[in-house]
Amino acid sequence: MNPIIELLHARKSVRAYEDRPVEEEVKQQILMAALRAPTAGNLMLYSIIEVSQQAAKDTLARTCDNQPFIARAPLVLLFLADYQRWWDYFLSSGVEGWCQRQGLPLQKPQEGDLFLACCDALIAAHTAVIAAESLGLGSCYIGDIMENDEAHRQLVDLPSYTFPICLLCLGYPTQQQKDRPPVPRFGQEFIIFRDRYHRLDRGQFERMFADMEARFRQGGQKPAGIENVGQATYARKFDAAFSHEMRRSVRAMLQRWMED
Repeated sequence: MNPIIELLHARKSVRAYEDRPVEEEVKQQILMAALRAPTAGNLMLYSIIEVSQQAAKDTLARTCDNQPFIARAPLVLLFLADYQRWWDYFLSSGVEGWCQRQGLPLQKPQEGDLFLACCDALIAAHTAVIAAESLGLGSCYIGDIMENDEAHRQLVDLPSYTFPICLLCLGYPTQQQKDRPPVPRFGQEFIIFRDRYHRLDRGQFERMFADMEARFRQGGQKPAGIENVGQATYARKFDAAFSHEMRRSVRAMLQRWMED
């Protein structure tokens, strides 16, 4: 197995870090790698904010579903889907006047532009993750940055055509984290299809979740009325308070994106 494939197979989320700063040279290598990530039309529809102030990290530890390790992460990077930069450039380039002369309506960023920018930002984020892994750092994605739109927008002064798609915590992992094995993934037969999408039947679900169900049955006390992994995951994740807040927050962000 070549070193890059081996690194990809060994990668895992790391939430505990040594009390050691990420050196400036290492940080710059990670950021420069992120800037080389694939991007739609070479537009680079993303921005990266390094959250360096401890007070801001402390706030994010609370607003991102109460995860204290965020405040202790040596390096915290916020990846934004960003069409604001291009929109401002269009306006400063006289695009509005050009549209008027051509008899064309001025097009503003819409849903498709947001999705494309989210793709750009996430590709850049994972390029940073792999670069960090190669330099001995661990990382953890924080999707909860999509919650609490108002607080996060104020915290880092986000304009309308930006969307905080993921927060990335990085640092040198503790020995305990290094020794922890990667979390198992589902088998290929349930995830990878040829030519067209395939919906799974009950038997396939039973095979897909067999190991998780075994661990579930061997576990301790279950929440009242919970009978299996599907019900437990629905209650713990999909119908959890943080999921409801994320949906509200994303609707607010999307509404702002479309109305401005």
